[in-house]
Amino acid sequence: MKQLLPLFVIPARGGSKGIPRKNIKPLGGRPLLAWTVDAAKEALGPACDLERIILSTDDSEIAEAGRALGLTVDYMRPAELATDTAGSREVILDVMDWADARGIDYDTVVLLQPTSPFRTSADILGACELYASSSGNPDMVVSVCESAANPYYNLFETGPDGILHVCKGSGLYTRRQDAPPVWEYNGAVYVIRPESIRRMTLGEFPVRLPYVMPRNRSLDLDTPADWMLAEAQISDIAK
Repeated sequence: MKQLLPLFVIPARGGSKGIPRKNIKPLGGRPLLAWTVDAAKEALGPACDLERIILSTDDSEIAEAGRALGLTVDYMRPAELATDTAGSREVILDVMDWADARGIDYDTVVLLQPTSPFRTSADILGACELYASSSGNPDMVVSVCESAANPYYNLFETGPDGILHVCKGSGLYTRRQDAPPVWEYNGAVYVIRPESIRRMTLGEFPVRLPYVMPRNRSLDLDTPADWMLAEAQISDIAK
């Protein structure tokens, strides 16, 4: 299996509306950012080359938190890429350009969002191994979990007549577990081919492979309710 040279990108802008200042908000006694930094460092192994972990932030307090966690944080995200409308692709490309200018060698980009605190180093390595071992030259390996809503079973749409119709298939499944499994992105790990993201957006990638994670490691923190669930999950783990 090919040995990868990953460039880890951790996006953590200062402005967050759903959970204010969430990237440095304490979770389980540590800033949320710490959970992702730890997983990235563990994935790199004992000879951890910290220049491969790029914290992409526009915020000086978040940058200091990154430094306290052992990162160098020489890169700062431009203000125009720290708005609500800035896309992941533009953020990643700016980091890639910065790394290229400094001679950092890499052959894959691994996007790790801080809002997935229960993603582990094993998940990162598993997704990277799937990418490296694939014979189909994937544009991306992306972490997913099985969706509770299923278009063959309990998702419906209305036709021109206003009548509900099951989204896919015959609608004859009587048990969800009998319906074909469907997946949703959980936001935890994106292993991306650099050439692909330079040519198109993530949504345009024609070859995307799923790295399946269990739901208990798939919580993506977006709302105060999500945060409460995370705190409860950490409390259960500590017992």
